[in-house]
Amino acid sequence: MAASDTIEADGHLIDSGLLSAIFDKIIEFRASYEIVTFDIGRTNDDASHIKMRINAADTALLDELLQQLTTYGCHPVRERDALVTPAEKDRCVPDDFYSTTNNRTSVRVGGRWVDVELQRMDAVIVVQDGRAACRKLRDVRAGERVVCGHEGIRVTPAFKERDRLGFAFMSNDVSSERRVEGVVSRIAEMMRQVKASGGRIAAVAGPVVVHTGGVEHFAELIRLGFVDTLLAGNALAVHDIEYALSGTSLGIDLIAGAAVEQGHRNHMAAINTVNRAGGIRQAVESGVLTKGVMYECVKHGVEYVLAGSIRDDGPLPDTLMDLVEAQDRYSAALSKNVHLVLMLSSMLHSIGVGNMLPSWVRVVCVDINPAVVTKLSDRGSSQTVGVVTDVGLFLHRLAERLRAG
Repeated sequence: MAASDTIEADGHLIDSGLLSAIFDKIIEFRASYEIVTFDIGRTNDDASHIKMRINAADTALLDELLQQLTTYGCHPVRERDALVTPAEKDRCVPDDFYSTTNNRTSVRVGGRWVDVELQRMDAVIVVQDGRAACRKLRDVRAGERVVCGHEGIRVTPAFKERDRLGFAFMSNDVSSERRVEGVVSRIAEMMRQVKASGGRIAAVAGPVVVHTGGVEHFAELIRLGFVDTLLAGNALAVHDIEYALSGTSLGIDLIAGAAVEQGHRNHMAAINTVNRAGGIRQAVESGVLTKGVMYECVKHGVEYVLAGSIRDDGPLPDTLMDLVEAQDRYSAALSKNVHLVLMLSSMLHSIGVGNMLPSWVRVVCVDINPAVVTKLSDRGSSQTVGVVTDVGLFLHRLAERLRAG
């Protein structure tokens, strides 16, 4: 038996390509649509509004289609409370659970719309005491009320505004053809705007920052107050400290660009020195560590979280080897009013952080490998600007621009 429903959507539907995506999805399901009303915004600030009637072959097909259209900001005209079902046991939810995106979401509970807190992709929504929040599957406990189906859920996609608030140069294309100086100028201005508005900036950095000679420039960003949180792995800290103590990175003299005799042991010597001091902070406070990225973090009160992996030597005593704890610490740091994330040549940690971010947090990903930015976009972090260049050069130019004011 044929089934039908009336849906509507609001926003910059044409500019963002959402309207064509909605039509494509309907056709994919071999359904049909009839436009009831369509009001197109007349200015940069005006949103468009569309109401349409959807016809599908049967109720099951219609329900599946409506659930997928939710991602594009569509919702039924009628208002019903979200279906909420208790979790049957820890880490287990009903089969029809709603899987979140990184876009702003609200659910209707008890006759009113509630904004979902801690928005992120690949989570479920748990409702408790009139509030709703994203929860990773591993954190769900038996009896908690989980949002299911597609009724009573509204998603607001990250619309591509016509001016992009200074992010217009983005356009989601990844190219090595852009002049680095022009891109750096816009990023520097964006960073100033974030700080002026009271927002925070997080940096996700890999050891390539050290290998390419970017330590001094990254340290300057910290001294200038443009880094509030550092998220990294054991390797960044180890090689930063190796460079501070020995002048090498992976045994390579960064000034001469050549390997030094017995240089292969320098990173282990760095770990040993920090172990003897009791940790990075203690090494700074005791005068053992006197420069570098980790030194500046300690001296300027920048929160840092080091997440370990199977390949880590040592690791440093500050490195979290419990993966779940490290993920939770990353998420907690990012939830502290972070408006902008700089991802600096770290594929693993950049993609991990991208999965934790809501779509309204702007992301700048700098890497010599364009595939890193492509992977971020493929995973849903469509708000990412890709800068394909040497990260050391990028940090040098960025520090210059921010220093100039």
